Amino acid sequence: MSRVHDAIAAARAAGRGAFVGYLPLGYPDLQTSIDAAVALAEAGADVLELGPPYSDPVMDGPVIQEATQAALAAGFRLRDTFTAVREIAARVDVPILVMTYWNPVLQYGVDRYADELAAAGGAGLITPDITPDAAAEWIAASERTGLDRVFLAAPTSTDERLATIARASTGFVYTVSTMGITGERAELDAAARTLVARLREHGVENACVGIGISTPDQVAGVVEYADGAIVGTALVRALRDGGIDGLATEACALAAGTARASK
Repeated sequence: MSRVHDAIAAARAAGRGAFVGYLPLGYPDLQTSIDAAVALAEAGADVLELGPPYSDPVMDGPVIQEATQAALAAGFRLRDTFTAVREIAARVDVPILVMTYWNPVLQYGVDRYADELAAAGGAGLITPDITPDAAAEWIAASERTGLDRVFLAAPTSTDERLATIARASTGFVYTVSTMGITGERAELDAAARTLVARLREHGVENACVGIGISTPDQVAGVVEYADGAIVGTALVRALRDGGIDGLATEACALAAGTARASK
């Protein structure tokens, strides 16, 4: 099994859901983003999701877009991804997924990207804008290197598409809570609960819910029916407003929300 799968299984064995924490690489600068990811892991994240900045982040809300644009302006380069992953992996024993749009991987070379990510100690990729039926080259590269493939499932996905995602994904399926961009919402759509149930019907063991989760109460609500909660915007805002100490405080509170009530 994969390191991501094992981290989620360990959280389950401890009676809680997994906490997947997202941060953009290079924000506010490369070294601070590395230190922030280490702090996030030390504060309770079971899996790190790190996003190299991209010039056309179609899935990102305003807080994350602001951070990624700042990272690009500060001179972030794609190769910095592997530098960051290598240093973070040397400092904390938490699986590291890179959340990347597909075009940078394609331009870098799929096999080259996979080889360098694996060599740096990364655990795999989350690929929001490529579907399994268009990802044959990535699937082959990930099988060769042992990297996880995390594809996205949305409430609008057909049963046929969910079956394809279930077969192709490893680690977990990124379960989109609601249609739209990342950010914070007062209430999560009930569609997320239904979507997780549909994924179970297709044999998915690990479904982690993201998009719009920003409070410990929302995390607690998600892990009642899903295997983990993915939080991004709240963590990026905490880093922006309070530095690494503010991020760590926010992460501790969110991690506490993963505890499941005993039945």
